[in-house]
Amino acid sequence: MATRALDSRGSNASTARTGGRASPRAASGVADMRARRYDPTETKARVLAAAHMLFSRQGFAATGTADIAREADVSEGSIFYHFGSKKALLQELGRRHGEAMIAAMEEGYTLEDLEPGITVPRVLRFVRDNMIWEGAEAECADCGPKAAMASNPDAEPFYHAAKAVTTDWIKRHMQAALGKRGVTGVDIEIAASLTHHVVGDAIDRWLCAASPEEADRVERETVRYIRAASGYPLD
Repeated sequence: MATRALDSRGSNASTARTGGRASPRAASGVADMRARRYDPTETKARVLAAAHMLFSRQGFAATGTADIAREADVSEGSIFYHFGSKKALLQELGRRHGEAMIAAMEEGYTLEDLEPGITVPRVLRFVRDNMIWEGAEAECADCGPKAAMASNPDAEPFYHAAKAVTTDWIKRHMQAALGKRGVTGVDIEIAASLTHHVVGDAIDRWLCAASPEEADRVERETVRYIRAASGYPLD
């Protein structure tokens, strides 16, 4: 977690100049303190860590770049220098979220050897363990990534960036898996988009399941549906 570190040299000097009294600037709440300077790589890492923590704790809309700068102990200007805007920062977090999800699905397998019986359970559990964004703890009628994005436009850059990364991976995975089995005639572009939507709906249903039995039923049917749509033999 990023933490705020303060340089108190400026405030000490100011107090000395005013005979032990706080300067007007300090009294007005504008502390004569500066965020530390870091190299660009560390600055970006601190901003991303701080943003991740604050967005998960306070929500997208309630967190501004000034909040992130304070938590990361960097200047607000450095956020705009490295990321350009809050939207771009959210997009970067979304891309990283998508990449982490892909790593979880791929672990121990090559693309051509992965199949829905492996990837679907893995993605469901990844989202459960990492769904710390807004909407994760809402009432069941409104929970899940889709509900969070629909209810808060500030969430859209994050979710759209994650979707772009994961949909691109689905295309590559389908090409490899179908190629290995000699399956032809599949429109990968459409199939990948449809698969993403099916899994997205399954995630919401699985997260909102009223019982473990219902969650298991959602998982089994999602695996069966995607296997059938991808030309796998049904057991």
